[in-house]
Amino acid sequence: MSLNLIPQAGGTGRRSKQFISLFYPSTFHISHRCFNAFLNTSDSSINEAIQFCSSLIGKYRDTKFLRGIRGVQAHIIKSGVSCLSLGNKLIDGYIKCNGLAEARRLFDELPNRHVVIWNLIISSHVSRGRSKEALNLFVRMLVDGVLPDEFTFSNIFKVFPELGLLREGQRAHGLSVVLGFEIFNGFVASALVDMYAKFDEMRDAHLVFDRVLEKDVVLFTALIVGFVQHGHHRGALEAFEDMVNMGIKANEYTLASILISCGSLGSLVKGKLIHSLAIKSGLDFAVASLTSLLTMYSRCNMVDDAMKVFNQVANANQVTWTSLVVGLVQNGREEVALLIFREMIRCSINPNSFTLSGVLQACSNLAMLEIGKQIHALTMKKGFYDDKYAGTALIKMYGKCGSTDMARSVFDVLTDIDVVSINSMIYACAQNGFGREALELYERMKYFELEPNDVTLLSILLACNNAGLVEEGCQIFASIKENHKIELTRDHYAVMIDLLGRCRRFEEAAMLIEEVRNPDVVLWRTLLSACRNHGEVEIAERVTRKLLELAPGDEGTHILLSNLYASAGKWNQVIQMKSTIRDLKVKKNPAMSWVDVDREVHTFMAGDLSHPRAHEICETLLEVTEKVKTLGYNPDTKFVLQDIEEEKKITSLYYHSEKLAIAFTLWKTNSSTRSIRIFKNLRVCGDCHNWIKFVSLLTGREIIARDAKRFHHFKGGICSCGDYW
Repeated sequence: MSLNLIPQAGGTGRRSKQFISLFYPSTFHISHRCFNAFLNTSDSSINEAIQFCSSLIGKYRDTKFLRGIRGVQAHIIKSGVSCLSLGNKLIDGYIKCNGLAEARRLFDELPNRHVVIWNLIISSHVSRGRSKEALNLFVRMLVDGVLPDEFTFSNIFKVFPELGLLREGQRAHGLSVVLGFEIFNGFVASALVDMYAKFDEMRDAHLVFDRVLEKDVVLFTALIVGFVQHGHHRGALEAFEDMVNMGIKANEYTLASILISCGSLGSLVKGKLIHSLAIKSGLDFAVASLTSLLTMYSRCNMVDDAMKVFNQVANANQVTWTSLVVGLVQNGREEVALLIFREMIRCSINPNSFTLSGVLQACSNLAMLEIGKQIHALTMKKGFYDDKYAGTALIKMYGKCGSTDMARSVFDVLTDIDVVSINSMIYACAQNGFGREALELYERMKYFELEPNDVTLLSILLACNNAGLVEEGCQIFASIKENHKIELTRDHYAVMIDLLGRCRRFEEAAMLIEEVRNPDVVLWRTLLSACRNHGEVEIAERVTRKLLELAPGDEGTHILLSNLYASAGKWNQVIQMKSTIRDLKVKKNPAMSWVDVDREVHTFMAGDLSHPRAHEICETLLEVTEKVKTLGYNPDTKFVLQDIEEEKKITSLYYHSEKLAIAFTLWKTNSSTRSIRIFKNLRVCGDCHNWIKFVSLLTGREIIARDAKRFHHFKGGICSCGDYW
């Protein structure tokens, strides 16, 4: 199809006015017969006709009326004469009306294409994410002998990071240097800096930046954004300081980026200075600046200031709401984060995967399984069922709420499994005592061609520790030591020391500590805790001496040793230790358990009978205890750390916080067969662990208990930990 646009014509007059009126009826209908009559009239001029058609195309372009532009082209083609300028106008009109296919067909037929029309068609492909086609057009342009200008380069440099073509980007950079655009044109240099930054080639980005003679805010912002995107926050701050010293005024994108760096570095002072600069510049109400400002205050633990910033935002968008929700969760304000999220939904702001990840983290921290399930349903409704960010957050939430089956069902539907998601699933199995399942996932990483990182190895060691898989744990630890790609951390050593200590391999555990350069208090205290669990007084005293050399006033050491003496019946030593603890003004956290029944949380403390239903709780507790005694339960008074009569020791065991929580739930849900979920701030004591096993056998109900370290799943008189805890 040839491009025949405008025939010879001339003159203006009554016919011209009649013709013009034909182009503006309410239906935008064009009469081809009248169009030709106008163009072939002797008193019409071709220049006036071209001007008129150009104006008409502009009107349709501005009103986004694609059908109108198609109509103009159709009538021009039927007229029989070509005009290059109208071809350019038509292409521009098609692009602005989202008719890229028609624009491309018309472009391909144009003879002698000018660089302007090349730029127009290339930029339209770039803006629509059609990077490969844009690059092909750029190559065709060079083959046709058309030299690119600064607009061509500023567009084409965007496609190379999208396609991962660093070498080709460097070649295009070389061409821009040959044509003299890099040094003297900040427009091209900014695009180049942005390109290298996206490849994380910050050295090359900085070299380009340094060569530009006249730097402006766009160039500085490109460099700062590049530093921020790749976590080079100190470099970003240095570049920003240079910009200010040169007297270049920041824009809202500069400020938004540099505030992120201040938050990431925890630099509240610099963050406040930049806040002041934003106010002086009149940019303090720009949405991008406010969102970054909110994030900065959140990361600097200034939650109230973050809330004040949020309240200044007139029309908060999805990103702003998400920043607030995530910031609240990161600062331990989970309840407020859930309320804010509810308000976000009421304001008809759709959450994204990061918003959902944030609120799911809040549910994880609070162990709010029911609310977590509701957010899971919302995740499915919003189409994030296979999103790796939301999916990973769901796995963590279900894992921390003791629902490993649900965590696995989420994991199994993920289409894009990465190290983070599989680590989350391994950790969920580890927390809940499913060591074999964790090992199976660890082996499957080879199938997914994923390389384990330090988090993977820590999780799998924890899984072996919680499941009593001693030999498997030792083999994995030995393989890590032989593999020089991953450096063992103190956390890896701490888990291994705990694993060896639990199976009474104290000497091996002590030798492992000696391998660590400058072992800290945590490692020795881990071994001391193992000695306390097994009643190994002599070894514990040796470990204590080591601990007190490192930290003479360490609270945890004195408490552990006091408890060890108490369980061993060495009451004189207990008195001495308690005296020392009083001198150190140490405050022990009271044992506390809580349970969520009918969406209401009930909290219990050891020996505390202040609950409104205390009478019913005590009756249920005594009744259940008498029944489980007939099944074989026998109170173990060695877990009473007080020097009192045996009968009083037994009575005190009855009123441990976890027993009170379970008794309340049994009374409140007497006819139910659903699982009981309780949570405890300290570790479950041995007597309670044994009692709960018998209660699960008696009632036929699964009891899931989360203590300070892990989950215990009691069912049919057996615990998932295999009594290895």
